[in-house]
Amino acid sequence: MTHSTNGVSLRGGPMRARARPNRFRGIRGGRVGMTLIEVLAVVVILGLLASILLMGFSSTFGRAKSELARSGIGVISGRVELFRIEKGAFPTNELGLKALTDGQATPSSSYYVSADKLMDPWGRPYLYIAPGPNGLPFEILTRGADGEAGGEGEDADVSSANLRNLKESVS
Repeated sequence: MTHSTNGVSLRGGPMRARARPNRFRGIRGGRVGMTLIEVLAVVVILGLLASILLMGFSSTFGRAKSELARSGIGVISGRVELFRIEKGAFPTNELGLKALTDGQATPSSSYYVSADKLMDPWGRPYLYIAPGPNGLPFEILTRGADGEAGGEGEDADVSSANLRNLKESVS
């Protein structure tokens, strides 16, 4: 009986390798590896799959940023309301949202917001307009991904006025 360890028989002599039949010989004619055409076909297929996945993820990321903008506007609107309660008036257009971070605002103020929270998900500052549309005391908005007024999808404006209308229609 012969047992082996790392290609050496226990009897002391080298073992002879058995010839194994090539399982792929019938398919590939004994060649090993892939041809350039086969490699290119695999690369093209992987590229197509990656682009399909990226298209799906980019629209998801766009919706997530829009939802994040809605949430940020909701938080900032609440802080503007707290500013009015403490100071007796809404911030002026001249002060804008900086009134929530500068001057007498301190981290212990109920209306305080750190300056980085006043940036929309696309890296631009939220806009503050007082008075707001339709008799509202103020409006906070972002112009969406493109930074231009109007738009659809990720490029659509997100406004506190629209959020209030949405809340009223749900109630």
